[in-house]
Amino acid sequence: MTKDNSGWHPPMLALLAWRNLWRNRLRTSIMVCAMVFGLVGVVVMIGFMTGMYANMIDNAVAWQTSHLQVHNKDYLLDPAINSRIRAPEPVLAKLSEIPEVQGVSARFVVQGMLASPRASRGIRINGVDPAAEARVTPIADNITQGGWLEAGGRHPIVISEKTASRLKLRLGSKVVLTFSNADKAVSGAAFRVAGLYRSPSSTFDEANAYVRRADLTALAGLDGVHEIAIRLTKSDSLDNSRAKALARRLSSVLAPQDRVRDWQEIQPMLATIIAQMDTSNAVILLIFISALGLGIANIMLMAVFERTREFGVLMAIGMVKRKILGLILLESLLLGLTGALLGLLLSVMVITLLGETGIPLGSMADGLGAFGVSTTLYPQVALAQYLLTLAMVVVVSLLAALYPARQIIKQRPVDAMAQKH
Repeated sequence: MTKDNSGWHPPMLALLAWRNLWRNRLRTSIMVCAMVFGLVGVVVMIGFMTGMYANMIDNAVAWQTSHLQVHNKDYLLDPAINSRIRAPEPVLAKLSEIPEVQGVSARFVVQGMLASPRASRGIRINGVDPAAEARVTPIADNITQGGWLEAGGRHPIVISEKTASRLKLRLGSKVVLTFSNADKAVSGAAFRVAGLYRSPSSTFDEANAYVRRADLTALAGLDGVHEIAIRLTKSDSLDNSRAKALARRLSSVLAPQDRVRDWQEIQPMLATIIAQMDTSNAVILLIFISALGLGIANIMLMAVFERTREFGVLMAIGMVKRKILGLILLESLLLGLTGALLGLLLSVMVITLLGETGIPLGSMADGLGAFGVSTTLYPQVALAQYLLTLAMVVVVSLLAALYPARQIIKQRPVDAMAQKH
């Protein structure tokens, strides 16, 4: 049995592997550059997809679902005007004691018609307390013309730019709001357009108008609220654990007929988006890693077969086969690590830059607006994603070197030295 040469220490093997890697500088440089630019492209693509999904979820939570909503169970089945929350006061009192709650908006909501002298359309009429609603949704900061609902004035209404365009309305125009009251009779009144807003979702804009809750309850002849929207302080876009924890705390003060739901329950599509995001990112990364592995395997095959006689000499002078294997694996690992570290470093710089400047969507903005995506996206890549990418490159680099290494170590030293490449 051949004895191990004690002179081949791991540091020496690593140094030898690094020098062997750069014996053919052109080939190694081309492979490293391909890895760097490939990694930057993959990471930016993953960042773009993650940023788009996160933006969609942020906008949906900010404008539509909030983090939590409380309703009467009957209202969830049929949003009738009489299906009000049975006991809103204990819920509101409990929420006022919780510091992580940023804002609470108690809404009186009806489905009605908005009519101008030229057209009419069905719309959801949100009766809100102006100050409370401004703490829950960003509507007050997204008024493009006019202002948010004022405490004074008679019957102000805030509608979207899109609704104003459809109904041929402008600031100060009068509209007639009609809906069925508790007695199934038609109630209505004239309102004056006080402001126009624009949200990231064109679908939301077409469906919602805002009036003061006191004005709407007076027309309906009913008190109470249909919906309590709850906004938490800063929360992770992709994690609803805080919302679920608060829902459990609120359950103790809810009437049996009332129900609290977190944003993923309100819009299950958002949970589906999160699952899709992980899957799509994994597919993109897997395709790149597979191509990378084939590239490294090709490089290592050429590098190893060119040096078959050299490996035969090393085995002949006492270097055991497991250290030959280690040397080849080290070369492949160093190649992968060099490309991965440079690629990820450049990726961090690009993502940081785009995170500050954003990516304008241009002509795509209108189409994506139907899904609630903003006109400018900010890529997001978590630290875990960078570490996962680095780990996968390391694993693939080692796997890619196994076949070339096996082809060498299965040969006898005399046969390897007789090879001519």
